[in-house]
Amino acid sequence: MAIYQLDPEFEADGATVLSLARAFGFRRFDRNLHADEAAVSALEVREKQGAGEYIPYTDHRLRWHTDGYYNEDRVAIRGFLLHCVRPADAGGENGLLDPEIAYILLRDKNPDYIRALMAPDAFTIPANTSGGTEIRAAYTGPVFSIHPNDGSLLMRYTERRRYVQWKQDATTLAAVRYLAEILSSDISYIFKRRLAPGQGLVCNNVLHYRTAFTDAPGSEASRLMLRVRSYQRVQAPAESQEAR
Repeated sequence: MAIYQLDPEFEADGATVLSLARAFGFRRFDRNLHADEAAVSALEVREKQGAGEYIPYTDHRLRWHTDGYYNEDRVAIRGFLLHCVRPADAGGENGLLDPEIAYILLRDKNPDYIRALMAPDAFTIPANTSGGTEIRAAYTGPVFSIHPNDGSLLMRYTERRRYVQWKQDATTLAAVRYLAEILSSDISYIFKRRLAPGQGLVCNNVLHYRTAFTDAPGSEASRLMLRVRSYQRVQAPAESQEAR
């Protein structure tokens, strides 16, 4: 994962973010709910269009998670780019942790924790329904998995208890508790950053959270982040050129 900085005076838009994403090797994008036709999501406080019921589109705290933890394997989110157009007046800080570090800490504590979290039925995300219509089917899968082509690690996780059903065996529940302890600790592996205008995060879908935020009263320019999710990991520039 890396933080980049553009000229703060440059007003980036969706096309800019897509161009940046492609420069980092992202080619296949996830057109998730509330993203536009180009797969760019404008993360801002929304009260209309049904987006307000989803935490990323509110000013509330967003707990630890990886993006697309509910996606099935064929559309697993392996990377994303988050660009700051306008920060909030106060708050909106992100916490970031490399999933490989979380894996190592869990493994070093108890290798059985890794075995439990790699089980194909480690957790279930209930179906997403609205007005009696199923928007997304339920997903059951592992927390940690290995990509069959490149051997890279993928992590699916959410700390939102309302939206996850953990396998009810002692080892899995102990592993989840220990992971929660890691995420609530002050270990040096957790990086905290409040993105400024023109800054962005590009990463291989790291664990992350967002603190609650507030905008100045009466402000017409509220916090705005632009995000694209990819089914691919970050690639070095040379690798990205070859991929074209």
